[in-house]
Amino acid sequence: MFSTQILVQQMARGLAKHAAAQQVVVAKNLANADTPGFRAKRMTGFAEMIGDPAPGPRASRPSHLNRPAEYRFEAREERGNGNPNENSVSVEAEMMQAARVRQSHDMALAIQSGFSRLFKTALGRSS
Repeated sequence: MFSTQILVQQMARGLAKHAAAQQVVVAKNLANADTPGFRAKRMTGFAEMIGDPAPGPRASRPSHLNRPAEYRFEAREERGNGNPNENSVSVEAEMMQAARVRQSHDMALAIQSGFSRLFKTALGRSS
């Protein structure tokens, strides 16, 4: 039971780190919105990056899980969007991405908070 909870917490931490890395990419894209020739960058989604399978069979014990100890995040360049200065940044798209990143980060924090409350309750510490 505890190994599954620890795995969920590790994934929540990975999701929070992924959201932070995504926020850095969005900020750099927005900072260079008027830079001629700048190519916007995007990161792969967290679920796609870790290869999380669709609903189906799940591992029954930790030795079956092939999760990395540390997640590595990389951004890839996007193609141009037809701007005359060859800049591929869309401010509207970046703002939408920033909102999605915020949701991911909030979800990771909610998971961590929920497990913290669960452990406190299990230990008899309700505060």
